[in-house]
Amino acid sequence: MENLPMTMKSDRRGRSKPLQTSKPSLMLAFFSCVAWLYVAGRLWQDAENRKLLASLLKKNSGQRPKVLTVEDKLMVLGCRDLERRIVEAEMDLSLAKSQGYLKNPLQQSRSSSDQRFLAVIGVYTGFGSRLKRNVFRGSWMPRGDALKKLEERGVVIRFVIGRSANRGDSLDRNIDEENRSTKDFLILDGHEEAQEEFPKKAKFFFSAAVQNWDADFYVKVDDNVDLDLEGLIGLLERRRSQDGGAYIGCMKSGDVIAEEGKPWYEPDWWKFGDEKSYFRHAAGSLFILSKNLAQYININSASLKTYAYDDTSVGSWMMGVQATYIDDNRLCCGSIRQDKVCSLA
Repeated sequence: MENLPMTMKSDRRGRSKPLQTSKPSLMLAFFSCVAWLYVAGRLWQDAENRKLLASLLKKNSGQRPKVLTVEDKLMVLGCRDLERRIVEAEMDLSLAKSQGYLKNPLQQSRSSSDQRFLAVIGVYTGFGSRLKRNVFRGSWMPRGDALKKLEERGVVIRFVIGRSANRGDSLDRNIDEENRSTKDFLILDGHEEAQEEFPKKAKFFFSAAVQNWDADFYVKVDDNVDLDLEGLIGLLERRRSQDGGAYIGCMKSGDVIAEEGKPWYEPDWWKFGDEKSYFRHAAGSLFILSKNLAQYININSASLKTYAYDDTSVGSWMMGVQATYIDDNRLCCGSIRQDKVCSLA
């Protein structure tokens, strides 16, 4: 009888064990289901997000630029080196044009016989200087048929003038009318004939002269100068056989005026050092450049710095090249030499 209770207790314990071990399994199954549902939900949500992003990209793809402009590419890539090479290529192209390897539209106005001239003489003039021009035409400067015969000898003479600030006004029309009658002007369409633009006139003159006439020398003359034309021609003929790179004139220097309001004031006075003295340069009344120096101005005119006056501006350009400075006192128009080729009118 004592063994009966013991057997019944052992039977209860044996039947209760399976109930305790089944609870963890149920919990594990429950959490597995929850985890599966969570993962499935995330996957479904990611799929929806991808669909939404794909639709947005497809919708906006038509709004993006198909082709980038050159400016955009340069901004993105920072291709400053490309810009530098373009500038160098343009300079090489200009050099090739000036040396005759490429046809320049302006060269079409040259003589059909491609005559090589001894000199092109440009006499600076202004809108209010018609009386002076008539005086020159009646004295040292040939006109009409005599001017054409002089060109046959190899010497071209032209009055050099720019355009009015008000293009096409009466000033321009008067010059055009006078030129139709005399045919002795070189009109600089790109230059404005104004006092503040005067130093730049040299760049336009030498560039236009090189482009229109093939000459050994290019001569700049002020309109207050009387020329001994035959004396100047003889001087140039003797120089013709010498090496190129000639910068010929009455060489001088002088003080740089730093006080604004005084005559000959130089706005860039501080660039000339503590001594404030100009470098050696030819006086502006009359000076001569050989062909290759005039070509240099033509090619580099866009980047050449001008100062307050044309003679110092040209002198500064000559300092940067292999120019041969020739100081000829016969070109000092204010001197008392008997054999000088010019005098102040």
